[in-house]
Amino acid sequence: MGKINIGEKIAQYRKQKGLNIKEVSKKTGLTSSMLSQIERGNANPSINSLRLIAQALEVPLVSFFEDEENTKTLVVRANQRKKVMSPLNEEVVYESLSPHLAGKIQFTLMKLGPKMESAEKPMSHEGEEAALVLNGDIRLHLEDEVLELHHGDSVRIPPGKAHKWENKGDEEINVVFAVTPPSF
Repeated sequence: MGKINIGEKIAQYRKQKGLNIKEVSKKTGLTSSMLSQIERGNANPSINSLRLIAQALEVPLVSFFEDEENTKTLVVRANQRKKVMSPLNEEVVYESLSPHLAGKIQFTLMKLGPKMESAEKPMSHEGEEAALVLNGDIRLHLEDEVLELHHGDSVRIPPGKAHKWENKGDEEINVVFAVTPPSF
């Protein structure tokens, strides 16, 4: 892992968003002078300052600490996926299909065991989501509606809409979904 220049990364994301330092200053509450010093590498930001900057630039905090992409970092091998198990049940597993969260979209595989739900109650997030059912039949609780989805069906879940997945069957169901911006 090479040396990471956080200031350069902040400047890069700021410019990608079309923002100037004063605009980021207003969004974060940090002074323009401090932001300029951070971008030039003349000041080290606190974690709290980095969190404010990440929120203002709408990027995950971790993106400031990742190495530049090369072809080796673009591929996720099936046996090297990062996995997150549900605290409720080990038969609810999320596997990251994206190599990292630095991009503008996150790609994830959800494995939902028989008779399992993705959450106790519907949850929402700021990102837009699109999902594809890879096998079987599954229910999507979306706000006050229940949608029946089958193998090959896809769905768009608008930002802020509370939702959860429910597998009523006897076999594991796999759903691939993409979220933008990354939030999972």
